[in-house]
Amino acid sequence: MLITGLRGVGKTVLLGAFEERARSREWTTVEAEITKNVDFGPRMAQLVRRALLQVTPKAKWKDRGHRAAAVLKSFQITVSPQGELTFGLDVDAAEGLADSGSLGEDLTDVLVALGEAAQKQGRGVVFLFDEVQFLTTSELEALIAALHKTVQRQLPITLVGAGLPQLPRLAGEAKSYAERLFQFPMIGKLSDPEAREAIIRPVEQLNISYEPAAVDAIISYTEGYPYFLQEYGKLAWDHATQSPITLRDVHETQDAVEAKLDSSFFRVRTDRVTELELQYMRAMAELGPEP
Repeated sequence: MLITGLRGVGKTVLLGAFEERARSREWTTVEAEITKNVDFGPRMAQLVRRALLQVTPKAKWKDRGHRAAAVLKSFQITVSPQGELTFGLDVDAAEGLADSGSLGEDLTDVLVALGEAAQKQGRGVVFLFDEVQFLTTSELEALIAALHKTVQRQLPITLVGAGLPQLPRLAGEAKSYAERLFQFPMIGKLSDPEAREAIIRPVEQLNISYEPAAVDAIISYTEGYPYFLQEYGKLAWDHATQSPITLRDVHETQDAVEAKLDSSFFRVRTDRVTELELQYMRAMAELGPEP
């Protein structure tokens, strides 16, 4: 599954929820945030090593576990010839596996070996990757190809990723069969009832309430956008002196909400654009919400 949506809609929160569910079923979970300018091969070697040692500790390695370690050792040497990644695997590298120099082929060998070791132990492995859109086309292609092979062999390995709305297009460009391999749920604004619950329920647990008009005003301003709801709720809470939180409290908080969003949520985007791009965005905003 590759979850998509804009910033601040809760994608990372969902990854955390999936991790909790996986652990409750005694699956091995491996979380990572993809970042720019970090070589994906060595990073995957570290993550697979972490997964393997959780699935089957070194002291209990049998045939499949030992083979997976040997394939991983081969992969480590291939993606990091200097040898800084080979710690903790006291096995000889597997010859002819994960050593071709093609990231797609080598990562496939590694995930298949990991999946076979996990299957032998009656365990599953889920990789939870955030900011997947930062993978290069070749890296995303390699990851998709490797996962595809584990699916074909019915091995207990899966991926839940999260990223910006361009992710389905990037995955489709990387591998045409990605649309059949993944689900692409998109999350965004909350519905009116969901937005009301997001405002009301957290404070109800502390015996605090809102005036209905105050809730209406917050929803009208935020349009149900999750991060904006979170910020407005926090600042209204900080401002109010008693329960219920009133419409006046909400109105008096609005300037602080706008200042907080301008200085954090929006600023980190606008600081990265050119003056001409900023003028272009301003013109788009003035046109309103229609296409």
